[in-house]
Amino acid sequence: MAATLPSLWLSRALGNQFFEDPFGGELMANGPFKPTWESLQNYKTPEWFRDAKFGMWAHWGPQCQPEAGDWYARGMYQEGSWQYKVHLQKYGHPSKFGFKDVINEWKAANWDPEELVRLYKSAGAQYFMAMANHHDNFDLYDSRYQKHWNATKIGPKKDLIGGWAKAARNNGLPFGVSVHASHAWRWYEVAQQADKTGPLAGIPYDGKLTRADGKGKWWEGLNPQELYAQDHPLSEESVDDHSIHKQWNWGNGAYPPSKAYIEKFYNRTIDLINKYDPDVLYFDDSQLPLWPVSDAGLRIAAHLYNKSIKEHGELRAVINGKILDENQRKAMVWDIERGQANEIQPLPWQTDTCIGNWHYDRGLYERDGYKTAKTVIQTLVDIVSKNGNLMLNIPVRGDGTIDEKARRIVEETGKWMKVNSESIYGTRPWKIFGEGPAQEAAAKLSAQGFNEGKGKPFTHEDIRYNTKGDVLYATAMGWPRDGKLVIKSLAKNSRHLPQEIQKVELLTTKQSLPFERTEDALMVTLPERTSEELTYANVIKVLT
Repeated sequence: MAATLPSLWLSRALGNQFFEDPFGGELMANGPFKPTWESLQNYKTPEWFRDAKFGMWAHWGPQCQPEAGDWYARGMYQEGSWQYKVHLQKYGHPSKFGFKDVINEWKAANWDPEELVRLYKSAGAQYFMAMANHHDNFDLYDSRYQKHWNATKIGPKKDLIGGWAKAARNNGLPFGVSVHASHAWRWYEVAQQADKTGPLAGIPYDGKLTRADGKGKWWEGLNPQELYAQDHPLSEESVDDHSIHKQWNWGNGAYPPSKAYIEKFYNRTIDLINKYDPDVLYFDDSQLPLWPVSDAGLRIAAHLYNKSIKEHGELRAVINGKILDENQRKAMVWDIERGQANEIQPLPWQTDTCIGNWHYDRGLYERDGYKTAKTVIQTLVDIVSKNGNLMLNIPVRGDGTIDEKARRIVEETGKWMKVNSESIYGTRPWKIFGEGPAQEAAAKLSAQGFNEGKGKPFTHEDIRYNTKGDVLYATAMGWPRDGKLVIKSLAKNSRHLPQEIQKVELLTTKQSLPFERTEDALMVTLPERTSEELTYANVIKVLT
């Protein structure tokens, strides 16, 4: 772990509730947690999160308006990229129509948060998360510190986080927010550049515009630098579109963010926490935001934990962070993007993934490129067997709706959960997570994740285990053609299950199944399969 920076937060205590912020912004809640890695390692994941297992996410913002996929507000400034070409065709040149103008086009006219959250709950989600801002730096809530560039003032002119939070609580779901804006400083550097070829070569994009440039425009009186944050020199190798990935941790030549930028991010996030009281705070950062060049993320984490204790009488809050070492995983819940762990983890963790692209991509929809409900369920079962949770994003169109293909996936997932959720909610890992050929060919994690879909497809030979009380659940990732399920880890005299097996049930129907326990395996005879529906993950309930 990197050495802890000298703390910026220490100040006089105000009563027993808050510490004074030395920069004159939002106050940090007092309590047992201090803004150091050592103090945050006293964190314990709340039981509600461990029991929930399955959450859904609306990774939705103005970048969904063009319906052209992830990182649009960056790709539109990358000459020759497919998103640049989409932008030229749809809006014009980025020197004349930049991302600030895309935001202004976005109205979210058909957004119904209550209907969507109700749908997600019916599909089995036990918590719900909404994006509060992305790398595009636009706040999707009534933001005190991003007071001009937020969704109540521009675009939808609605408090989107407020609407999502109300819908989640109306449906009895814990509410989370995802925060991505710490990286706008580096991420938007492409907006400082210009075409190298063509009729507008050398004419700068709109990334350096200031308030003075807005005279007579729709944004007159607004300062684009409050959004783009590009009043600084370019980072090393900034012209290389891929260099941002190695600079994600603010090293390798990234131009250092200013103190004003850092403290504005801190204040925006504390304001978000205080206004909407999230149960989950997801950071799309290496470790915590702006670490290790600042302790702002440490201060935010300590504030949320202390505030949660003060308001709930116990620590209910969860923070998700990426690329954590062993000690940092004690301080928050480790999040793996588009991938999963390959073994049981000693501490609870989470996968975040999407059935398509994070931001809505019409091309993917038209190509039938979404994950199937089968993939969603098998992924969930595998993750739960290893002590993890699944946070699943359903892409939302610019107008605030989901398409009919995504809706069918959500509904089919709900059908499986309705009859099998007993084997998911409130369970804990068994002595081993599973058996079968898929685990023998599992792909290794890369950086923050990205190993999903790289191993062998699951078959009925792949079994995943978990437990609740005295019950063992064994889930087969398919239906054997001959109806004979072979579970090797539960053979007679198994070191994992030495007790006698009294009964075996198929969870979906509750019917007892004939079985034989040999020296090689537990052989279970399944009933005649009447259809293919929902048999891609078959839960066997083993009672001893």
